[in-house]
Amino acid sequence: MISASAPWTEKYRPQTLDEITGQQHVVSKLKKYVEYKSIPNMLFAGPPGVGKTCCAIALAKEMFGEGYFQDFLELNASDERGIGVVRGAIKDFARTIALTSTFKIIFLDEADALTAEAQQALRRTMEKYTGTVRFILNANYSSKLIPPIQSRCALFKFKPLTKEEVQGRIEYIASKEKLKIDKSAILAINEICEGDLRTAINLLQTAATTSELVKGQDIYMVSNSAQPQEITALIDACLEKDFLKARTKLEALLFEHGLSGEDIINQIYKKIVNYQEDKLKIDKKLKIIDKIAEFNYRLVQGASDRIQLEALLAQLIALE
Repeated sequence: MISASAPWTEKYRPQTLDEITGQQHVVSKLKKYVEYKSIPNMLFAGPPGVGKTCCAIALAKEMFGEGYFQDFLELNASDERGIGVVRGAIKDFARTIALTSTFKIIFLDEADALTAEAQQALRRTMEKYTGTVRFILNANYSSKLIPPIQSRCALFKFKPLTKEEVQGRIEYIASKEKLKIDKSAILAINEICEGDLRTAINLLQTAATTSELVKGQDIYMVSNSAQPQEITALIDACLEKDFLKARTKLEALLFEHGLSGEDIINQIYKKIVNYQEDKLKIDKKLKIIDKIAEFNYRLVQGASDRIQLEALLAQLIALE
């Protein structure tokens, strides 16, 4: 039983496959496995917050019933990345007999964090206990898993949720919590979360602590993001070749909002990509994106946020 005071991501976690938001191309296949009472080894691949873990747990609950936890082991590879977790917890669980079915399920979250040695050991374990255990591997990047593991799993690709799917779930949670939410808040959540439902729900819960009516500005405030019009004003100042105005806008983002250099440069990139053709021609847009990539690399390498961002503004203004 989940406590009423639990984070909303847990409080409203889907308990069945029918409750999963989006990913119908995956859910439909998982329902067939439930009907057949058998599953292959599976690899769930996709960005964070799109339902991979929810699908694995919901599948186990429908496959094994109320006592699912007796035959379901969930491990997070980012906690223990080495060969010890494969030789220890995984092998110990695989050796025992299933209690509610003819097989057990081992769900290995963030499997792409396993070391190369651990992946080789996992490969051998998957071969040895294929009669009694099925593996569900969860990875943000399936390419980080060695080919022998990939070839032993049925691959399921998870997509970022659509804006409509995110909106539907957010409105459902808001109604359950008797919370009023403005349309601008929905737009802000969709812009920030980019299909990541976990981020969307966390933003909603955090903003709900500040007001009974959640507005767009509340979402931007709790997400440590600038409002779109502020980024637009910064870009417009560059296009007008007004360096002092652009620098003033930048300082407001850095010191008044407390944004990091990477936050700002990512928001500039998103705005540039979607800038109207009549305000920014495609050839100049391509040059700007190239400059953004260069300065983003410098920031990742540890250069000064302020110096690099001001240099980026100077480069954008100098472009013809």
